[in-house]
Amino acid sequence: MVEEASQLQVDPASAAVSTTVVVIGAGPAGMTLATLLQHSGVPCVVLERRSREHVAQRQRAGIVETRAVRMFDSWGLADRVLGGIPYDGILEIRVDGRSHLVSDRDGSDGPVARLCPQQVLVQKLTETFLEGGGDLRFEAADVSLHDLTGDRATVRYRTPDGTPHALACDFVAGCDGDRGVSRTAVPDGVLTAHAFDHGIGWLTVLADAPPPAHPLLATGPHGFAAHFPRGPHASRYYLQCPPDDTPDDWPEQRVWDTLRTRLGDPALGSGPITDREVFRLRSLVHDPMRHGRLFLVGDAAHIVSPMGGKGMNLALYDADLLARAVRDFVRDGDDSALDTYSARCLRRVWNDQEFSHWLTRTLHDAGDADPFLRHLALARLDRLFHSPAAARAFAELMTGLDPSGGAVPVLEPFGDLSARGGD
Repeated sequence: MVEEASQLQVDPASAAVSTTVVVIGAGPAGMTLATLLQHSGVPCVVLERRSREHVAQRQRAGIVETRAVRMFDSWGLADRVLGGIPYDGILEIRVDGRSHLVSDRDGSDGPVARLCPQQVLVQKLTETFLEGGGDLRFEAADVSLHDLTGDRATVRYRTPDGTPHALACDFVAGCDGDRGVSRTAVPDGVLTAHAFDHGIGWLTVLADAPPPAHPLLATGPHGFAAHFPRGPHASRYYLQCPPDDTPDDWPEQRVWDTLRTRLGDPALGSGPITDREVFRLRSLVHDPMRHGRLFLVGDAAHIVSPMGGKGMNLALYDADLLARAVRDFVRDGDDSALDTYSARCLRRVWNDQEFSHWLTRTLHDAGDADPFLRHLALARLDRLFHSPAAARAFAELMTGLDPSGGAVPVLEPFGDLSARGGD
């Protein structure tokens, strides 16, 4: 890492502070991108509208897939930013109360997936970035993006005391999620939205209760349920429910009774419920993922249903590709990776969308009242449980690995880029 990477210059033409990249959002996408840019010696500033405490406590994904672990390892950052414990690769699927163990190990060498909650990853990325002198500005209000198709972009915002600020930059990375300001800065007609609503709701529950031995998915005539570890003494549960339900429809006793029925475990341990919410299962892809100097990253560009654990991992993939593309441009003046960023991201996005859709429909239709859909889903599961070829394909999709299983090498950090000042 280049020590001067966080130094900024003043653009005399606009009175704006000048940098190379402004990253909007300090979640997993934004902090991964910022940390990789910093590691490459590329100047950047991160703006986050929430407080550091709020960002650090956001509970979302819980597994960093094998491909993402190897990505961090290839950058030399895995030991610093990945918490949790290695995932043993065993997934339990219960169908009508009968248990089947499925492995996502594909036989390749190298680090494997980790059971690492999103908030732990974000906290470690944030600490690494700040310890390296990174510029991270929390509680940035009224963020707006300007001149995205000009020679340089400008990002304006206000500090908590109302003071206005402006940042001039070569690139803006929109890492602020589905409801952030980045995508709304793109003019109408530029992006095409591809959306799908599964018509299914999930009640998600976080509880101080014993975790399972392996991540568990269960389906049957009573509906879908799942049980995932969230540390040595905590669990995350999911229950299929009508999409218009609210948490008030699910008092604690109903939650535990339904989990015991659907998981087929009358002795399931319980504990205090610390968080409970309902959301709709939906998928959304915006194409392209670039407009001028703005690059959309993670949920700002695509939403994937949680089945298969692809949401956060796709964001990490986007961040990796964009960091490499910016590095190549700053170091060598090579913009080819920037030009192909959207197409390369979307190829994996659609691949993971298809897998998540397949798994969502299979595990929900297997308990569907429609006998035709139920038998189709049971046939898919039977193939997964008994066909080595189907099991290998499932493992490849779960791990996120390309067929080669190879990680892309990362070049060593290169000279002082801060002198460019983004010019």
